[in-house]
Amino acid sequence: MEKTILCYGDSNTWGYIPGSGKLRYDRKIRWPGRLQELLGEEFYVIEEGLNSRTVVWEDPVTGYRSGLEYLIPCLQTHRPLDLLIIMLGTNDTQERFQLNGYNIARSMRRMLDAVLISRSGREEQVPKILLVAPPHILDNLPETDLGENMGRGCEWRSREIAPFYEELCREYGCEYLDAQEVCQASTVDAVHLDAEGHRKLAEALKKKVKELLV
Repeated sequence: MEKTILCYGDSNTWGYIPGSGKLRYDRKIRWPGRLQELLGEEFYVIEEGLNSRTVVWEDPVTGYRSGLEYLIPCLQTHRPLDLLIIMLGTNDTQERFQLNGYNIARSMRRMLDAVLISRSGREEQVPKILLVAPPHILDNLPETDLGENMGRGCEWRSREIAPFYEELCREYGCEYLDAQEVCQASTVDAVHLDAEGHRKLAEALKKKVKELLV
C-alpha cells in the first residue's frame, strides 16, 4: 500500500531561492521533491508550503498566513495520511509578533491538538507526526525587504525554538528532528535554505520516514 506523507511548512518548504525576490527552486531541488525521489514509488509526498506561514498567528501585514487556520481543511483534503511533517516557526520570530521560543512552542501545541482530533489518518485514526524545528536565522540578516520584514531579534528567537519543540514532542509522543543539526540557512539571505540545504534536509528526513513507516 502506498504511504502518504504531507509536508506542511513555510517558504523553506515552498522552496524560496535565497536572495531571489521570491523565485522558487525546481520541484526536484525542494526538499519534499527530493524526499519523494529518495523514498520511491511506495510513498506519495505532498508539498504544502506557503511563504510567511506562521504557526497560529494571522499576519496583519501579509494576511492569510495562519497555519492552524488552514491545517484541518488541508488534512481533510489529503486524508488518509500516514505521516504529517510540520516545519514551522521561523515566521513567528518576526519582530512584530514579539514571541519567544516558549510561546512559539505553545502555539505549536494548538496545532498538534488539531491534528489529534482531525481523524486524518488511516481508518480515521491520528497520522504519525514528525515535528521539525526549523534552521536558525543567521546573525548577519541583510538590510533587505526580507530583513526589514523579519525585524530585530528574530535571530535569537529562532535559536530558542528547538529545545521547546523537543520537549513538546516528548509530551505528545511525536517524532522530532532539529533541522539545524543537518542543514543551515544560506548566508545569502540568512533565512532560506540553498539547494545543498534542501538536499541535506531531505536525506535526514528519509532516515526518519524509514524508521517510522517501514
